[in-house]
Amino acid sequence: MLRQKVIDMTFQIDRNTVALAGACLASLLFGLEISSVPVILPRLESVLAADFKDLQWIMNAYTIACTTVLMATGTLADRFGRKRVMVIATIAFGLASLLCGLAPSASLLIIARFLQGLAGGAMFTCSVAVLSHQFQDGSERGKAFVAWSVVSGIGLGFGPAIGGLIVAFSSWQWVFLIHVPLAILALVFIGAGVTESRDHNAQKLDRAGILTLSFAVFGFSYLITQGADLGSGARIGVASAAVLAFAAFLVAEKISPYPMFDFSVFRIRQFSGAIMGGIGMNFSYWPFIIYLPIYFSGVLGYDSTTTGLLLLVYTLPLMLMSSTAERLRARYQARVAIPLGLLTLGVGFIAMRIGSSLEGTSWLTMLPGTLIAGIGIGLTNSPTTNTTTGSVSPDRAGMASGIDISARLITLAINIAVLGLLLTQGIASYLKTALGTALDPDELRALAEKIATGNLDGLSQYSPRLATLDPSGALAHAALVNGFGWVMLYSGIGVLALAVISFVVFGPRNVAPQEARDRHRAQGASEARS
Repeated sequence: MLRQKVIDMTFQIDRNTVALAGACLASLLFGLEISSVPVILPRLESVLAADFKDLQWIMNAYTIACTTVLMATGTLADRFGRKRVMVIATIAFGLASLLCGLAPSASLLIIARFLQGLAGGAMFTCSVAVLSHQFQDGSERGKAFVAWSVVSGIGLGFGPAIGGLIVAFSSWQWVFLIHVPLAILALVFIGAGVTESRDHNAQKLDRAGILTLSFAVFGFSYLITQGADLGSGARIGVASAAVLAFAAFLVAEKISPYPMFDFSVFRIRQFSGAIMGGIGMNFSYWPFIIYLPIYFSGVLGYDSTTTGLLLLVYTLPLMLMSSTAERLRARYQARVAIPLGLLTLGVGFIAMRIGSSLEGTSWLTMLPGTLIAGIGIGLTNSPTTNTTTGSVSPDRAGMASGIDISARLITLAINIAVLGLLLTQGIASYLKTALGTALDPDELRALAEKIATGNLDGLSQYSPRLATLDPSGALAHAALVNGFGWVMLYSGIGVLALAVISFVVFGPRNVAPQEARDRHRAQGASEARS
């Protein structure tokens, strides 16, 4: 009998290890698809004849799709089985990655990226739910989530270098196709290790909330990205539809018996202050990783491999600073740790702005800023995640985590579009000042979008008039530098402002009694609604 118990316990330990490997591999795939793709965007501009807006949507389709399924997946997994939904999501991710690698045009790649984002968001959410159920013991669960966080950080941190190496030794298609065998391997681990589980008391799906929020995010992103090509009537129509969709979302969440966003938690100052950290990271750091490869290749002239290695300096501190960030949070509380991380992040962007404006700019002049920004994201990330879930009661931790991740992805999707708009406007402003009326407004905007892709070699063929006005290409290069100056300045000032807002929202140190009352009131409101 004792021997059989030991065998059963050993089997369970081994099975949990296999399940952890499957969940970690799923989170690795999710992170790689965010950080490895930006490195190949300059290549896609030439091989797929993609314009600047296409490049934005190749990234944004993934993030918007993730936002769409994020809150719904938890409910579906609870109802139909967490293992089953994760298996379906992983299969779908592998198939969507195959479609991405085989896409013959930018438009089809955008569609495939949207499908990949739907599957990736579901897969990522399921990995959290699976680990929470698989590891019942508190200490074992803590170790499992530490391992999961480290592997997730590897996906995000090493993605640019991995993407650059793949392009250097193979083709851009393999940045997507590599996920097919990895997804198959993840399926093997999930099938062998994950125990099926479901919640028989699972809540109903908040369809109205999901649809209205998704439409609002898509509408705002579309308006920012495509607004210049729309007439005034169409712009007003899209803006109105997006605003109405967001208003409908607020109403839907207020009247729904099973809202995916319980806004009562925002009365908890710890939660709201930490959410500012998530917004700040995705206001500046993560959307800029999409454009930074364009800066390294278009402005500084580096190849994909060098660009990937330079981006590693930008992302690697995310993993290296996690333990330091947690020590800061433990000693000084989140009210200091998170604003400090955002402040460091903002200083990094201001340093990049200064480094990019120096004469003889190179990777050395950009190094201090990228390194400081990376340290800032490392100081902010872990305290933000732990504070959002730790500031509410345990039964609401999943909902709090969902709001945190949704706020990050929504901010990311919108600011991918905003940074692209600022980049093109900065380029157009410089060209207009330098050339005056030599180019009409439509030609000027089209040329600015072409320059924003970073591919300056083909400009003479694209615009013969510019070739006459700027035979050396120095004007186009200076315009691209100016555009990036706008982007870095916006990111730096914005995240510094969010650091101040976060500190104010957290409030003074002696708010614990009020915090407890707020938490009790928020929980009572949720119970009354149910």
